[in-house]
Order: sequence, then structure tokens, then C-alpha cells
Amino acid sequence: MIIGVPMETKADEYRVAITPAGVEQLKRSGHTILIERQAGVGSGIPDEDYQAYGAHIVDDAREIFEEAELICKVKEPLPHEIALIQPRHIVFTYFHFAASRELTDSMVGSGATCVAYETIQDAQGRLPLLAPMSEVAGKMSVQEGAKYLERPMMGRGILLGGIPGVEPANVMIIGGGIVGSNAARLAAGLGSHVVILDIDLYRLRYLADTMPSNVTTIYSTPEAIRRYLSEADLVIGAVLIPGGRCPTLIPRDYLSLMKTGAVIVDVGVDQGGCCETIRPTTHSNPTYVVDDVVHYGVTNMPGAVGRTSTFGLTNATMPYLLKLANLGCRKACEADRGLALGVNIGRGRVTNQAVAEAFNLPYTPYPEMAE
Repeated sequence: MIIGVPMETKADEYRVAITPAGVEQLKRSGHTILIERQAGVGSGIPDEDYQAYGAHIVDDAREIFEEAELICKVKEPLPHEIALIQPRHIVFTYFHFAASRELTDSMVGSGATCVAYETIQDAQGRLPLLAPMSEVAGKMSVQEGAKYLERPMMGRGILLGGIPGVEPANVMIIGGGIVGSNAARLAAGLGSHVVILDIDLYRLRYLADTMPSNVTTIYSTPEAIRRYLSEADLVIGAVLIPGGRCPTLIPRDYLSLMKTGAVIVDVGVDQGGCCETIRPTTHSNPTYVVDDVVHYGVTNMPGAVGRTSTFGLTNATMPYLLKLANLGCRKACEADRGLALGVNIGRGRVTNQAVAEAFNLPYTPYPEMAE
């Protein structure tokens, strides 16, 4: 199979979808790998490293889309890329369809098979391709929150860990999954008072057993959210509905409860976010203020630490990329039900129920689409 890896063109995106080690694995299986020139530069990977393991470097993404059968990316295709996608393509990347009707309609119209990293499951029902970037985003949410709490950034002028004689910041985390737990550990390690809210009691019990003593677990209700919002200096939205849009847990009128200069970092913004007033931003222009509260809505947070993120992501994606390349999409999905759950769109039909429900579109289970 011919596998194509174009350069990412989303604003401030420095990741790349494959490493030289991944090229080596694909070559050993007899595949041809096309990589756009300088696609790896943002992650510190020069073209020569790819060539040393057998990749072909091409000058133009158009050539990749014309030649390749399997397109491997990091972020969703942008309009200029969607124009190049054909029904014969398998596109393997993060899509987050439920946050964008425009993207969904465009990919349905392309007729291509869209395999979304974020909905692939392993045998235990976990999300193995979302996990590494959730780890990065969870840690970055605290780093970025700490930065934007600084007064020159319109924040409250609070140091997360405080100093002797001065109390630390209060950090509120909504969601106790991978993003939330990583955020909590880092914030706690800096000395903050941390509260994690979740609706899964078993998850809360696990977190209570494993977190440092300055982390408190709270069952999430609207009343609890209002209470802790009023105390929070930094709020981290870490809510995930696999494949679906995040529920709105912080409506706009709740902002009036918050302190002037408090910061909201909504990690789920690429799935719509849990804060009503969040909107997508970029690393170049990451924040804005609504009702005296600083909002951070960067949709590709891990892209800023391209090298760490690229290697972490490809450690997880390579086994699935090899299955798709070696077997083709249909046989690979027949062999791995968890991989089949990654097929969100194919042959002009929506094959992920959460995406279909988000936009009231017809839903076709993947096995029926593949027949």
C-alpha cells in the first residue's frame, strides 16, 4: 500500500503523523511511504532521517493525495486538503466530527473512509490513541493556566503554588479521566489546592486512593460546579464524550460567580467544550476575556510541544496504521472490532452514532457500510 504523510497545516501545529521508526516498520511490511518535505521539522525530525529508513520525500501535498491510498495525519483535514480527498482514500487522523457540522458534511461528501483516532478502542474499552495526547494536554492545561493567571496576561496575579505565608491557588478540574488526572497531579505537585469533579463514583474512589493529599474528589452536580467555580482561580475543563460533543456544564450565567481574572482552560474545546462561552483559539492568539474571566480555547494544545507529542502519538498509532496498511480497512476492522469503532464516516455515510446524533444525521453501523 502507498501511505502518504502530508505536512500539518493547522495554525501552530508542529506534530507529524509518523516517525522514522514508523517508516522502518512500514517498509519492512512492503509498503511505500510518501512524506511531504519538511513535514517533521516542527518535531525535530529532518527529511534525511526519513529517507535513511526508506521514505520518499515529495515537494507537494497534492502529490501525496494523488498517489497515496492511506493518508495519515494528526489533525483534521482543512478545506484545501478536503478538496484533494477522493472516495478511494482512507484518512487516518483526529477528526472530532461532533464539533463541526461543516467538516462532517465535507467528509461525507468526499466519499472517503474516515478512521478517527479518538474513537478507536482497545480490548478493555479504553481509547488508546486519545490517551497520549490527553496526557500531554492535561499537563499543558496547568502550565498554560499558570501562565494566564499572571497579571500581564489579564489573570488574577496568582502563583499556583503560593509561597510560605501566602495561600496557593485553587484549581478546579471538571472530569477525572486522563486529562483531569494528569492536570491534577501536576497542579498538586506545584502546591495548589485541587478539586476534581466527576460523575463516576468508581473513578472518584480510584482518584481518592492515588492522588496526593491536596487533591479532593467531589461528585459533580450543578450545585457543586457553582460552589467550586466561586472559589476557583483556575478551572480546567476535562470532559469527554467519546466521539460526541461535550455537554455544557458551565453556562454563561455561571461566570458571574467567578473571580475577576480567573482562568478557564477548556481542553475539550475541539469537541465543543464544557463551557458555553469557550470558542476555538490558536497558540498565536490563545485567550480572550468574557465577563472578566480569561478563556483559553486552543484546539491543538499538544501541537506546541511537537517532539514530545509526535513520539507519544506514534507510539500508539503505529500498531493500527500497520493493520490498516497490511490488511486494508475492511479486513483490519473485521479482525479488530476496536479499530472498526474508529470508522466515523465511509462511503458517504456516518458510521459513528454519537456523530450522527450530534447533527441529527442518519446512522449506518460500520459493518453495514462495508458490505
